[in-house]
Amino acid sequence: MKKLLIIAAALALCSCVQRPDGLRHVSPWKAGMNPDKLVRVDSVILKSIAESNIPGAVLAVVRGDKIVYLKAYGNKQVVPDTVAMTVNTVFDMASVSKCVGTTLSFMTLVERGQVLLDDDVKRYIPEFAPWTDPATGEKVDITVRDLMTHSSGLPPYLNVKAVAERFGEPCPDSTMHYIAAELPRRFRPGTDITYSCLNFVTLQNILQRVTGERLCDYAQREVFDVLGLKHTCYLPTERPDVLPLVAPTEVQENGLPLLGEVHDPLARRLNGGNSGNAGVFSNAEDLAVISAALMNGGEINGRRVLAPLTVRTMATVPADNAAHIGRALGWDVRSSSSGIKGDMLSRDAALCHTGYTGTSVVIDLDSKTAVILLTNRCHPTDSGALYRVRAAVANIVAGSIED
Repeated sequence: MKKLLIIAAALALCSCVQRPDGLRHVSPWKAGMNPDKLVRVDSVILKSIAESNIPGAVLAVVRGDKIVYLKAYGNKQVVPDTVAMTVNTVFDMASVSKCVGTTLSFMTLVERGQVLLDDDVKRYIPEFAPWTDPATGEKVDITVRDLMTHSSGLPPYLNVKAVAERFGEPCPDSTMHYIAAELPRRFRPGTDITYSCLNFVTLQNILQRVTGERLCDYAQREVFDVLGLKHTCYLPTERPDVLPLVAPTEVQENGLPLLGEVHDPLARRLNGGNSGNAGVFSNAEDLAVISAALMNGGEINGRRVLAPLTVRTMATVPADNAAHIGRALGWDVRSSSSGIKGDMLSRDAALCHTGYTGTSVVIDLDSKTAVILLTNRCHPTDSGALYRVRAAVANIVAGSIED
């Protein structure tokens, strides 16, 4: 009997583990999820690895303030050597940086009254050109809200090689002036959507002009450190505690993969790694903390990053935008790209975003469930498709919820 009690106590400890500054790890059934159903995610991810879409992956499933599933698959590196994936692996988050870096940082400015969502961009960047109606000549200024919802009309990207040849590299100030004064505006703000990295480079520059410091420094102090994140940062080459954990991305002309340098060319070459569109590196457990904080109104483990109404505002699709846009502030909710949420998570209350390198985050504010799937799809080459994998994993997670 005594032996049975000892075993039971050990199992209880295993099913509810508290990590310093992180989330408790519990078995799925303790969080109202069916483990026999949830484990089906393994076969979907392993199939993607077998088909050479990805070298490996890390999956974290969060329910409320607890991690119910955390698993590594395959390899984090296959060139020049093969290195197994671990749950601690740090990934280049690519465009997920727009959410967890730029957006969370920017919303702190909004709730502190330093920036208003309806402010014209030219208030902060005077040379920022408006949209001009080609038929009437009417000029309409682009607002902060337009940038955050990808409804500004800015082009999706720019010719990095041409800009670098013209201004040198890195050239962050010249890049911003080029976006502000020389690029076309494709449509009247708020009437259509073009997903654009340039929107978030512009937001970065507004934040830097308001605060007087780099986005990477502000985000580290006001977001990542506030939440107690240990492995989330920009510029991991300057972090000897983080760099050894980083998964490499695409192999370069020298035969070696990028390691600790952001994959995105605009962020790496023009902005030197401090960029609003990409540049954050993070791991599954840190992203689980961010997800839990947002599902809990901006606070987790006694650490508050945003106020509840700030989170609600951030997660709301603006009513004044054209209905088909479907973007909240920084996050996707129901645009044409939101299919990574699968078929069963909330259409109107689940936030999501993907990253070009193979990362994705889905946070369902209704069911208090988050799905974090991290891969380095572009290692060793820029290939592989993940859309169906992400949606299938989301469906399996949703189908395992039983409370």
